[in-house]
Amino acid sequence: MSIPFYDLTSGHAEIRSELDAAIATVLDASHYIMGPQLEAFEAEFAAYCGARHCIGVSDGLAALTLGLKALGIGSGDEVIVPSHTFVATWLAVSAAGAIPVGVEPDPASFNIDPARIEAAITPRTRCIIPVHLYGQPADMVAINAIAARHGLAVLEDAAQAHGATIAGRPVGGMGTLAAFSFYPIKNLGALGDGGAVVTNDDQLAHRLRMLRNYGSTIKYQHEILGTNSRLDEMQAAILRVKLLRLSAWNRQRQTLAAEYTRLLAECPSVVAPVVRPGMESVWHLYVVRVRGSREDLACHLKTQGIQTLVHYPCAPHRQPAYAPLDLREGTFPLAEAMASDVLSLPFWPQMPLTSVRFVVDAIASWKGAY
Repeated sequence: MSIPFYDLTSGHAEIRSELDAAIATVLDASHYIMGPQLEAFEAEFAAYCGARHCIGVSDGLAALTLGLKALGIGSGDEVIVPSHTFVATWLAVSAAGAIPVGVEPDPASFNIDPARIEAAITPRTRCIIPVHLYGQPADMVAINAIAARHGLAVLEDAAQAHGATIAGRPVGGMGTLAAFSFYPIKNLGALGDGGAVVTNDDQLAHRLRMLRNYGSTIKYQHEILGTNSRLDEMQAAILRVKLLRLSAWNRQRQTLAAEYTRLLAECPSVVAPVVRPGMESVWHLYVVRVRGSREDLACHLKTQGIQTLVHYPCAPHRQPAYAPLDLREGTFPLAEAMASDVLSLPFWPQMPLTSVRFVVDAIASWKGAY
């Protein structure tokens, strides 16, 4: 059996006729930027997130960066970020001119540990960015309480968590604003790059619409320093089709994850992820921690025809780009440990349960665990 890490073709096959029709609609209209498809998608995705506003932008990094700029965050400000996350979370803070301040994760959920946040807050702190990593919500109740005590904004990084919930409430509407990515293999993915910012704040939404469009709401009148960061009509039309399937595809992910978790309970060579009470993960990725050599297990699985990936092999603070912060090895030991032992297993909504069982059997046959 050959099992890829991810298979986009199976999902697209389910909706090919709808995708073709959506593409044709845009081609026939010959309106490609800031048109009716974007307006409709923004309304639909805002409703899906339980928020008043959605502002489509070019990608997930732009969503985070523009979100920070809309909040007025810039030079000299500090922003709390997870020490274990994709580097884009940190890059957005830097792009806004602020300083990322890392906080270690909860080892069981991979998400930022609220119990560690207050120790990192200083008089220069302006915002907390919790990441709903791998599809599991961060503890927004605790994080919002901390933010309220210290007068801080909360920018949810929901790039991997479209449809995840806390006590039945969807992420994206639980902070000051939220940033989403529509990279092709996300739970809600475009056929290229795309992103959005979601908020309930009317003034922030107005400012975001200007920021993404050259600082303008009226053509050739530029009220603030903006940029060109717009979600185009073609991607918006495609996302509208996929949004109709998102809840069903998330349920399929949850079924697969439950089977992985059930079977891996008998595999001492890996540690399966834990979903905290009250949280509903949408399982963007299924990530385990390896007891032993991750590279050896990955090679073993490759010989069985199983493709795996590593998210993320180097903690942000150890990236060369952040050498000027002088965050030496050992600064964030939990993030560094995760960078050395996490392994992402094959996972996509249409993946057969038999493939999950094949992967787990292959893990069980590995003799390299300590």
